[in-house]
Amino acid sequence: MDISTDFLHKYNVSGPRYTSYPPANFFNEGFTTSDYIRELKESNQQKPENISLYIHIPFCPKRCHFCGCSTVIAQRKLVVERYIQALKTEIKLVASNLDDSRLVTQIHWGGGTPNSISMSYIREIMDWIRQHFTLSAEAEIAMECSPAYLDYPHIDQLTDMGFNRVSLGIQDFREDVLNVVNRDVPRHPVNEVVAYLRSKGFRGINLDFIYGLPMQTLESFKNTIDQAIAIRPDRIVTFSYAHVPWVKVAQKQLEAIGLPDANDKMKLFLQATAQLKEAGYCSIGIDHFTLPDDDLTKAFNNKQLHRNFQGYCTLETTGQVYAFGASSISQLWGAYAQNQKDISKYMEAIETTGTAIERGYKLSKQELIVRSVINCIMCNGLLDLSGIANEFELSLDDLKTLLNFDPSKFEGFIEDGLMQLDNNQIKLTEKGFLCARNIAMTLDPALKSGEGVYSKTV
Repeated sequence: MDISTDFLHKYNVSGPRYTSYPPANFFNEGFTTSDYIRELKESNQQKPENISLYIHIPFCPKRCHFCGCSTVIAQRKLVVERYIQALKTEIKLVASNLDDSRLVTQIHWGGGTPNSISMSYIREIMDWIRQHFTLSAEAEIAMECSPAYLDYPHIDQLTDMGFNRVSLGIQDFREDVLNVVNRDVPRHPVNEVVAYLRSKGFRGINLDFIYGLPMQTLESFKNTIDQAIAIRPDRIVTFSYAHVPWVKVAQKQLEAIGLPDANDKMKLFLQATAQLKEAGYCSIGIDHFTLPDDDLTKAFNNKQLHRNFQGYCTLETTGQVYAFGASSISQLWGAYAQNQKDISKYMEAIETTGTAIERGYKLSKQELIVRSVINCIMCNGLLDLSGIANEFELSLDDLKTLLNFDPSKFEGFIEDGLMQLDNNQIKLTEKGFLCARNIAMTLDPALKSGEGVYSKTV
C-alpha cells in the first residue's frame, strides 16, 4: 500500500475517534443523577437486551508517559478497600433498576491496571456481580492485564473466577522503548504466558501494541511484530499513539525525547499491517488483526462488528454497557453517563447517594441515527443508506437531508481509492480504513473540527 507525504498532509487532521457518538466532549454536567436513573429504567425496554458490564480499576503501580486513561498511582490498601466497597454499592443500585431477566453477556475489567490489585478484591466483585445479575453460560469475561504484574497463580485464580479472555498490554517488545515511556517489562516471557492462558481455556487472547512511541524504528517495530506473530495470539492490536498533551500533561515528557512524525508513524503501521497479513491475520476495523477463525473476524465478514469504549466486539454478544468505578462511562441505547473522574469524589458520592454521575448526554433521535451511520463506517466499512432509512422508518431523502449528504463531498475519497459510492452504499477499500475517521466525519452533521480538540486521524 503506497502512502505518500501528500496523502498524509491531506488526511492527517484533527478528528473524533468515534468510540461514542456524539463524542465524549459533548457530555455535559446538565445530565444529572435523576436523568441516569430514568435512563437505567428505560434501558430495560431498549435494545440490545443483553447487558455488558464494565469495571474500572484506576490503580497503577506507576504511570506510563503515553497513558491517556484515568489512573491513580500506588494507593494505600485502605483506599483500595474503600474503592471496592464503593463499586459494590454502585453495582447493587444499578442492578436494582434493571430487569433481572436480562442476561449479562460481557464483563470487561479495565483501568488503570486491574491485575495490579489483589486477586481477592477481584473475586469479591465477581461474586457480588453474580449475586445481583444473571450471567449467560457463554458470557465473555475479560480483563486488561499488564504482563509486568501477571503471574501464573493469578491466571489460575482468574480461571477459577470464570474469566475466559485476556488482553495483554505489551506496547513494544523493545525494553529501551518501554524504559523511556516508564513502563515495566513483562514478568515472564509473553509466549509462555500465552501458552499457559490457552492451557486454561482462555480464548480471544489479545496482544496490544502502540506505534508512534519514542525510539521506535522500522527495524525495531518489525522485530516486535515478528515476535507477536511467533506467539500466534488470536488478536493483535496496533494502536496509534494519541498525543494529546493538552489533556494528559505527562505526555509532554515524550516530546523532549522525540516522537516519530506522521510519515514515519504511518510507515510503522503499514509495515506491521503487511507482516500480519502475510502471517495470515485478517485486518478488521481500523487497528485490529485477527485470526481467520476468531469471532471478531467472523463478525466483520458478516458485517456484525460493533465498537464501544472497550474496543471491538460482536453484535451477537454485545449489550448496553453499564459501567462502574471512577471515570467509567455507561453506554446505554439512549444516553451516556460518566462517573466522577476524581477517585475521592467518586467514593464520597457513592457513599452518600449510591451514584457518582459527573456528566452525561441524552441522545436525540437524529443522533441515534447518525450514531448508527458512523458505527457502520467505523466497524464494518460498509454503509447502506437504504438499510439505515428502513431501520429508523425514514425516507431515503429524509436520511440524506439529516446527514447533509452530498455526493460531491466524497469525490476526493473516491479519487484517492479510499471508498466506493454506488446505489446509496458507501464501501471502504482496504486503504480507506486508514481514513475511516475522516469519512465518518463527512457524515457527522454536528462536527465542529479544530486543533487541540481531537487527536490526529491518521
